[in-house]
Amino acid sequence: MRFLGIDYGTKRIGLALSDENGQLAFPNGIFPNDPSLLKEIGIILKKENIGEIVVGESTNFQGQPNIILSKKIEIFILELQARFEIPVFKQKEFLTSVEARGKKGKEENNARKTKKKLNKKIDDSAAALILQRYLDKKNRSLML
Repeated sequence: MRFLGIDYGTKRIGLALSDENGQLAFPNGIFPNDPSLLKEIGIILKKENIGEIVVGESTNFQGQPNIILSKKIEIFILELQARFEIPVFKQKEFLTSVEARGKKGKEENNARKTKKKLNKKIDDSAAALILQRYLDKKNRSLML
């Protein structure tokens, strides 16, 4: 079974896919968060034979839901569940965008600076990290 990972953003959505065995996650693409998004996701679900969807759950440094994004993510999950008959799960996405940028992104984040070259779109890499965390957790529980 394959999995679809989603890094939700108000402007862009990053997508990632797992391999057939549900072991590894790979970036798959970045799409604008617009009315055509659900149609694009539907095409991917069908084409890639997806069995589960994993959406990043945005939290702050205290582990509390991100006030700005959490309500929008919940609405997005409800839209996915209403439109597609595939289970949708949440996975904490704490600092996945920083991790996706790598060491240089962490340095910039710590310095609270922004440089244009660091602002490359990494949403699909963040989605892959979210999905990989979910897969690792799921596969560990199967081994116990």
